[in-house]
Amino acid sequence: MTPSSDVLDGIDALFRDRVAAGTTPSSVWGVFDRQGLVASGGHGDRGDGQAPDADTVYRIASCTKSVTAATLLTLVADGLADLDAPITDAVPAFAAVDLPSSDAPVPTLRMLLTMSGGLPTDDPWADRQESIGDDDLDAVLRAGLLFDSVPGTRFAYSNTGYALLGRAVARAAGTSFTRAATDRVLRPLGLTDTVFSAAEARGWVVTGQRDDDGAWTPQPMTGPGAFSAIGGLFSTVRDLSRWARHLASAASDAPEPGPLSPADRRTMQQAMRVVPPAVVPGSARVTGYGFGLFVEQDARSGEIVSHSGGYPGFSAHMRWSTELGIGVVAFENTTQAKVSVAADRALDALLTEALADGAAGPEQTRDGVGSRSAPGVRRTVEAARAARSAVSALLRAWASPDVDDREAADLASTICTPNVPLDRPWAARRRAALEAVRAVGADLGAEPVDEQSAVPSQLRWWLPGSAGRLRVEIRLAPLAAGRVQTLVVTAEPAER
Repeated sequence: MTPSSDVLDGIDALFRDRVAAGTTPSSVWGVFDRQGLVASGGHGDRGDGQAPDADTVYRIASCTKSVTAATLLTLVADGLADLDAPITDAVPAFAAVDLPSSDAPVPTLRMLLTMSGGLPTDDPWADRQESIGDDDLDAVLRAGLLFDSVPGTRFAYSNTGYALLGRAVARAAGTSFTRAATDRVLRPLGLTDTVFSAAEARGWVVTGQRDDDGAWTPQPMTGPGAFSAIGGLFSTVRDLSRWARHLASAASDAPEPGPLSPADRRTMQQAMRVVPPAVVPGSARVTGYGFGLFVEQDARSGEIVSHSGGYPGFSAHMRWSTELGIGVVAFENTTQAKVSVAADRALDALLTEALADGAAGPEQTRDGVGSRSAPGVRRTVEAARAARSAVSALLRAWASPDVDDREAADLASTICTPNVPLDRPWAARRRAALEAVRAVGADLGAEPVDEQSAVPSQLRWWLPGSAGRLRVEIRLAPLAAGRVQTLVVTAEPAER
């Protein structure tokens, strides 16, 4: 299909407005169909005074996971890997991990592919682990992991699981994960601008930025390592749209040839594990996870396949309709920019026009009781409660005029993982937290008036105040020590 100029102008405005609003220094997008990239646009400054274009290089973060899955499936097709083998076959150090119950299975490659290995969601922590070595990952495993569920029973988005899959790929291929993915998937498809190192990129590489109270702070560019399989790729709008189109073509009558069979590409895009509504709040679509891809059921157009990518300094998204073969890719260079919001609206506009033109369409409780009663996660629940007590004490210390910023940072560092001050410096966090406390007159010594938990490793609670409530939310890293990887303090003023 060829989108109308009105629709393309509207899509371009979505991304232009994000730059104008100060959401990101630069934004670039592309629209593709079964024939290729049909339109693209870019706004802002990519770092050299120029606007980005379809050949500008960004990190694509977790959009890498579909390449990881595809690489593993080529090894399965060659008889070199077994999806139902336990991860201990490829990563012996995992044998040191205490499973959540006496009858819990060791996670298999299939469980890890579908985000059902039982490990907690770990984005903030894992995003900072890319460059660690295999020995470092082994040390993490030998120190123990937390579980949110018995492996094979529930969805939880785990980067650690995909890092383990990267090790499985390397062992089966007899080479590094990055080399296997490059040689088995990327280069056979001609994706020459999709690389695992900024030094290998041919085009202009955009620097990631973090918004520090209105000022852009450049973020360091990490290199390949044991966590490259979770999100290590750099790519362009042109290349990533080519990859997405290749995957989407497997649902057509004339699938493109490639290193991975159409059947395996279709398998990747099957909803094999249901994604709980809490993971996609506000969505009217039933969502599942396949192999490195989310799959949504849209009442109008059938299945929509997608994946987001978020890294320190970067945001990426790709999504397409398998039924209609049209899709969108988009990149921005800001931490937590959520370019997926604009990409979702862009694809919605494309689908609305296509269907209007006659394209064929298709004929947990918030209090967390269920998750807390799940077998084998008692240790995680206890770790979260211990962390709540520690964070409550931290907030009281931060509120004390006798505690200077150095002491406050030292105390916080004993509770939280190192990514927390990297994502936002301690002094800025302290100021923001105390502003929230003052805004609602929060009583930091009071017992919580409410508490909710979507999964055992996540907890939010509310403290009473004279002018509202203070919401505190934490999420634990998947480490047995039970340290906090996410800490959010928010004022909720009373309605007047």
